[in-house]
Amino acid sequence: MALSIRPATLDDAPAIRDLLNAIDTIEIGRPETDLNEVAADLRHPEADLPRNSWLAHEDGELVGYGLVWDDSGAERIDMDHYALPDHDGAAVRLLDLMEARAAERARENGAGRAVVHMQLNTDPVLDTALVTGRGWQRVRRYHVMTREVSPESCPVPVPPPGVTLRPCSAEADRRLAHELSERTFAEHFDHQPLTYRQWLDNLDAERFDWSLVWIAAVEGMGDAGLLITRNDRESKGWISNIGVVKEARGRGLGGYLLHHAFGVFAALGREVVGLGVDTRNATGALRLYEANGMGPHFSVDTWEITLPV
Repeated sequence: MALSIRPATLDDAPAIRDLLNAIDTIEIGRPETDLNEVAADLRHPEADLPRNSWLAHEDGELVGYGLVWDDSGAERIDMDHYALPDHDGAAVRLLDLMEARAAERARENGAGRAVVHMQLNTDPVLDTALVTGRGWQRVRRYHVMTREVSPESCPVPVPPPGVTLRPCSAEADRRLAHELSERTFAEHFDHQPLTYRQWLDNLDAERFDWSLVWIAAVEGMGDAGLLITRNDRESKGWISNIGVVKEARGRGLGGYLLHHAFGVFAALGREVVGLGVDTRNATGALRLYEANGMGPHFSVDTWEITLPV
């Protein structure tokens, strides 16, 4: 087959969505990639698609897609790699190009090495021998967890005594939400500190529904919790972040925020709510979600390689 590689453009978003959904269907049994997710990646202000994206076609068919990005401004580089099964040549060529660009990007940041991460389904369509043979190793596992909701089973809960919840509608509250996000996730695995502008860009803020973000205040502590959700996925309501400052943990605030999300999505007509969680999260998030009726939908592994620059 004749293999051709070119950068992606925003106009390619529907074709990339279709490719990713073909892979979703093989890996998890149903398509779950939305057009807006793909488009948000492609139009990200720091995407630089001519240098950081690749489409692989074989005889005119799109069989692979790659994207490299950098939140760290240092050695930590991320990449998304997708290839249809039985197209190992395209998969390997994308890996060659993406690893080279990741090393180059780390060098541009002034780093002495590139520590590159990518996520693959725990049972991926990609032959993992292609990555282990290059030195990639699994370093972390995440679950995507879901729960069915309804207005009857999940009413919007009353806040616990001493807790007040407000939507994140004003600019000052949005800046505070960023600060809380950085504060509550600073100790999490692979957290990359973000400026306010980077945080907004990663949310695709111009198209983001800020009415689905809340800040929780605790009497005597002030603002201590953050809930970020989004309702722009076809398959489910999505909880992006639940964060509670260390001093307020163990008081049921995380569980309250979780049930608030359940209730809001049920009232919006959603039947399923999902989120992603690090299975080794030190704050006990996995246990919290399991205790509140959530179960694993599918799992992904974070793979890592260290490259010289």
